[in-house]
Amino acid sequence: MTVNSIQADFAALGLTRDVQPERKEELGVTDFLRLMITQFRNQDPFKPLESGEFLGQLAQFGAVTGITELKQEFQQLSGSLVSNQALQASALLGRDVLVNRPVGWLPAGGTLEAEVELPSAASRVQVQVLGAGGEVLRTIELGPQPAGLARVSWDGRADDGSLAAEGAYQLRAQTIGPGGVQSAAQVLAIAAVESVTIGAGQGGLALFLRGLGDVPFGEVRRIG
Repeated sequence: MTVNSIQADFAALGLTRDVQPERKEELGVTDFLRLMITQFRNQDPFKPLESGEFLGQLAQFGAVTGITELKQEFQQLSGSLVSNQALQASALLGRDVLVNRPVGWLPAGGTLEAEVELPSAASRVQVQVLGAGGEVLRTIELGPQPAGLARVSWDGRADDGSLAAEGAYQLRAQTIGPGGVQSAAQVLAIAAVESVTIGAGQGGLALFLRGLGDVPFGEVRRIG
């Protein structure tokens, strides 16, 4: 039995279905030219369409088409960049990063790791670990340090000998020069990446760091 015979049987029963041709939602260049030719054929002979008008309309159509295609290309590029960013971000999981945060994480039975940024050499560098109420739990002396990054580690032991609980602790660093002149120094936290969020905030990349929470990728100073 053929398709035609089936359609004939349906027609005999009074059952028919009109097949509507698929409508085009957009006009292509060929459609535009066909319309222009039709316009030429039906134009007022006393007011003919000038070539300049035709070229202007064609240029306008081409500009609109070009913008649409450019937008599509940018969307494809954006999707590609996001995919590439996600692939790169997945490689950060479990790795330590250095971020612009004066807060470090003390794991149970472990050490809090951080670094102090020194714009110039210092004869003495001092780092203080603060408690929840802002009290000084421990003062760590690093001694003289050259310009650059000075590493600091805290085992959780307070100045009174007690052991601090696991958690996040504020760090405060300062350099002490001749005559006891003190200058604040920038503290950078070291933390492990637990997860990555794509498109966070203004469409950027955000890292969820152990004990520190979400940190914009732009604050990362070093990986590993």
